[in-house]
Amino acid sequence: MLHLRVIAPQDQSAAVADLLAADPGVTHLVVLPGVARQPAGDYITCDVVRESADGVLRQLQELGVEAHGAIAADDVELTLSAAADKAAHDAPGHGEDAVVWDEIAAKTGEQTILTGTFLVLIIVATMIAGIGVLLDQPILIVGAMVVGPEFGPLAALCVALLRRRPATILQSVQALGVGFLVAMGVTVLSTWLLTAAGLVSRDMLLGARPLTDFIWRPDALSWVVGLLAGVAGMLSLTSKKSGSLVGVLISVTTVPAAANVAVAVAYGVWHEAAGSLLQLVINLAAIVLAGLLTLVVQRYWWRGLERRAARGVPRQRPDRTPTRVTASRRPPRGDG
Repeated sequence: MLHLRVIAPQDQSAAVADLLAADPGVTHLVVLPGVARQPAGDYITCDVVRESADGVLRQLQELGVEAHGAIAADDVELTLSAAADKAAHDAPGHGEDAVVWDEIAAKTGEQTILTGTFLVLIIVATMIAGIGVLLDQPILIVGAMVVGPEFGPLAALCVALLRRRPATILQSVQALGVGFLVAMGVTVLSTWLLTAAGLVSRDMLLGARPLTDFIWRPDALSWVVGLLAGVAGMLSLTSKKSGSLVGVLISVTTVPAAANVAVAVAYGVWHEAAGSLLQLVINLAAIVLAGLLTLVVQRYWWRGLERRAARGVPRQRPDRTPTRVTASRRPPRGDG
């Protein structure tokens, strides 16, 4: 459930209140006339189940509320209310599957900015993976995958492609391109320094590496894994399943492939560098393609549910099935 806070100009306040009151997924509606000062207007708050949140936000924007007022939303972790239970039951779909597009766009949009933190994380991850490649240590490879921040711009790119936002597309591509290039360049330098210090050598790269040589040997399964990771990653993002997202981060070899490119370039092993680069391109392309297709399916699925709800088609969910963690009644107090 989301808690909405709306500042509506007084000439739009009645329309906003009527819109919210008419939606079955909205409850706890409160209108405070004239209390807002900047921007000036009426302050309207309500709770809306996630199944209805996207439609409500879209209708508020169609009214132009954000042009002269404001719209804000926060997650509600717990609601003790029979009215909230009824709203969750009456709204189409299930909250766990709901996609709030403005929320996803805002969340992923923050990941497209090429910040110092992003650069440091991707550099550190690539350097760790470079050492893992030379030592043939999967533990270091997995650690580098978790540290790598590249899924943020990849997810933002998928959302921007779906919503046709050229500026966000450009920012995402820039963050990925600059991030990987800088990380690989620093890893080349660090490999030379470690070699000069006698900690690693070219023979380690050319020797048998049965646990990590898959990084520079792409095959059809690389494409399959990338597609599956893209689907899982996007679902984890839209449904807030952070545990699934961690699984995605350790399932595809984006950062390790970039690291293998850097180490191979540092030692002049060009065929291995080419194989690693191909692995990197395959995984990036597969994640973006699968993520975009997942978003497309989710969009049409929810639009279908909204159309069915508008036609009055009953929901296929038993009354006894709990829809979210809410409570309408408190247990009786004990004497003690």
